[in-house]
Amino acid sequence: MTVVSPPSTLLRWFRFNFVGGIGIGVQFAVLFVLKSLIGLPYLVATAIAVEFAIVHNFIWHERFTWADRCSMGQNARSRQSRFWNSWPRLVRFNLSNGAVSLVGNLALMKVMVGQGQMNYLLANAIAIALCSLANFLISHVWVFEEETN
Repeated sequence: MTVVSPPSTLLRWFRFNFVGGIGIGVQFAVLFVLKSLIGLPYLVATAIAVEFAIVHNFIWHERFTWADRCSMGQNARSRQSRFWNSWPRLVRFNLSNGAVSLVGNLALMKVMVGQGQMNYLLANAIAIALCSLANFLISHVWVFEEETN
């Protein structure tokens, strides 16, 4: 049996940002559709867009960024059991990364767009960048914590 060492923190950081970059695309697309095409207020559209990105990112972080810490393959026999193994991490991810992203994005959007009259897409990009490091650290230490045997 070959033992594969876990990726370095730096490699995880690159993976985290790769997934996050795609998540930014998801967030921007949902925000654009909800605000510009459907006409929702920018704060409501931002909240929904952030949650779409959170769920997208969780799925890929579990399967790519921290796949070695998610022992889904060894113990899970069905899709249902994989779901139940992932559920606590999804809750932690939403509570932590979701809170940082949602509160951070909404607060920054309120300041930059509502008070500063900045373009909502530019403001969203700045808000995402400012929340990224905190989200990585929380994910690395708490959400996808190393399993102790």
